Amino acid sequence: MKPVNPKDLDQMAAKRLRAGETFCFRCHPGIGCFNRCCRNLNLFLYPYDALRLKQCLSISSDQFLDHYVDIVLREGNFFPDVLLRMAENEEKTCPFLKQTGCSVYPDRPDTCRRFPVEQGLLFADDPSSPELVHFFRPPAFCLGQHETDQWTAETWSADQEAEQYEKMTIRWARLKSLFAADPWGAEGPAGPRAKMAFMATYNIDRFREFVFDSSFLRRYKIKKDALKRCRASDTALLTLGFDWVGLFLFGIAAKKIRPR
Repeated sequence: MKPVNPKDLDQMAAKRLRAGETFCFRCHPGIGCFNRCCRNLNLFLYPYDALRLKQCLSISSDQFLDHYVDIVLREGNFFPDVLLRMAENEEKTCPFLKQTGCSVYPDRPDTCRRFPVEQGLLFADDPSSPELVHFFRPPAFCLGQHETDQWTAETWSADQEAEQYEKMTIRWARLKSLFAADPWGAEGPAGPRAKMAFMATYNIDRFREFVFDSSFLRRYKIKKDALKRCRASDTALLTLGFDWVGLFLFGIAAKKIRPR
């Protein structure tokens, strides 16, 4: 999910789906293009995507980042993009694509889950209250767009069990938008604060160690019920990571955490 500038809406090569507006789509093994969309992708992974995939694969965050991810810091950006690394074969297929289809389907990334719908946050008059916008953008080869099943952005999200992904991705998009400005100063985007921010958002195992096995809890006070949820749930811990990065880098107050 990316920030959308109101000035760019008319130039976007996609149909905007307004509330209640329908589109037709159905993907199934009998369709001629089945799995063709799982090749040679620039597939952005959001923090909740990384968390779910590493859990699905039963590996550590370090292993997931080492084996399945490319981390790219583009010129003019102040936080790296995380992309799924394609397999080293002629077609550059998704590493999770098997002959029978997606091998991580219940935990597939948000972008895959919503395909062929894309969403973004429209920052208009009030930057603190961006609008969630949806676009119907199937590739030209996609035959699923000619099927007769009808959906709205809302019913498609529910059918694909994307509600939790949407909630987490919106939280991440709000935080990521703050990196339009440089928070690093002289130490730059490879300095210690940048590494800590990346850890808190993309390496949940390391962040868990940081919270519970370092001096973190002596320096920050966390509400008891929130701390209990963080001990039991990686998802709760990730939301704490978002709040902590906002506080640590940008001084944004959060309900569940504050400096001691």
